[in-house]
Amino acid sequence: MTLAPNVYDAEPIPEAARAEIDRLLQSGDLFRYTAPQDAPVALLEAEFAELMGAKYALAVASCSAALFLSLKALDLPRDAKVLIPAFTFAAVPSSVVHADCQPVLVDVGPNYRVDMADFAAKLTDEIGAVIISHMRGHTSDMDAIMDLCDAAGVPVIEDAAHSLGTLWHGRKIGTIGKIGCFSFQSYKMLNAGEGGILITDDAELIARAVIMSGAYEHNWQKHKTPRGDNTADLADAFARWQNKLPLYNTRLSNLSAAVIRPQLGELTRRVTDGLKNHDYVAELLNQSPWIDVPPPLAPETRAPDSIQFNLVGMSDEEVFAFADTAKARGVSVQVFGLNEDNARAFWNWQFIADPGPLPQTRDMLMRACDTRLPVRLKQPDLDFIAGALVAAAEDVKGDARAYGT
Repeated sequence: MTLAPNVYDAEPIPEAARAEIDRLLQSGDLFRYTAPQDAPVALLEAEFAELMGAKYALAVASCSAALFLSLKALDLPRDAKVLIPAFTFAAVPSSVVHADCQPVLVDVGPNYRVDMADFAAKLTDEIGAVIISHMRGHTSDMDAIMDLCDAAGVPVIEDAAHSLGTLWHGRKIGTIGKIGCFSFQSYKMLNAGEGGILITDDAELIARAVIMSGAYEHNWQKHKTPRGDNTADLADAFARWQNKLPLYNTRLSNLSAAVIRPQLGELTRRVTDGLKNHDYVAELLNQSPWIDVPPPLAPETRAPDSIQFNLVGMSDEEVFAFADTAKARGVSVQVFGLNEDNARAFWNWQFIADPGPLPQTRDMLMRACDTRLPVRLKQPDLDFIAGALVAAAEDVKGDARAYGT
């Protein structure tokens, strides 16, 4: 009997991290500002910025912290309204609330992307900023979004937690908006267990974010650009904001940076493998009349490490039966809208007073499925997963046909 593949373990941490981790443990030098210069976190920031082609990067405790600091760095007024997709993780509206702003949710279509008609209608004069979540690596129409936001003078923050390595017209996701935010949580392309990073080309924004992240006194001098120096614009911005901003202490530790840095060189290979695996499974799933994997938008080159698909022509009872049958066959499926208390279902964000009806998002979440697809899987693993999912759908709908329902 073929065993189900393990889809829960992340890729192993490269051996190159071990020597640096041992050095840090022996020295006890885990705080990013202890060393006078070139601490692992500072090196990570410079290397990540160079990798992305950005001027500046700030590593912090999580992608949620990066989103929060991005909003605070924009210096929005209290209770400013921030437009976000209705399909995202609860941490995104939470970051808006933490920043003393109000989330406004935009409807999302069956392809998991922002509905542009609803976006345009809700991009009013009251909107102070936009966060676009490339949820599960699915890129919304960034051309249309940026055209509308640029015309309105509204800054865009890209929540690219799931999209490191994704391209839009060949341009790296996270570099299109004013600020890009990424995650180093275990199920992301770069894994430190926890952690995040933001990038920008704006000296004023990065200076404000660095200070608020917890760069007390003059520790901002230990931050590096990709070239290893601090530009005059950046130094002026730091000096301007010294002691004028609150400190939220969302720093990343040197130990986390030591885990991440050796993985930067693995990113291209992981993206290539992840896309190949995803598209292989998608082709198999799309052969079933009961399963639909939405295609990418034309300008998008994805970097997936999971797969999402919609169940077609199934009742709620049949969707539950599909999930149970797939699990019995060895593959766990999360149905976003039918899993109780799911943090990706907007109606569970009870800290938002009135999320709105959002009919497209609601309908999509009731049939949208999520399955882990780590980039380390090989073809027999992929065949097992696809086969189990297709067979589970056939079991459910075949039984329905047999009984005439």
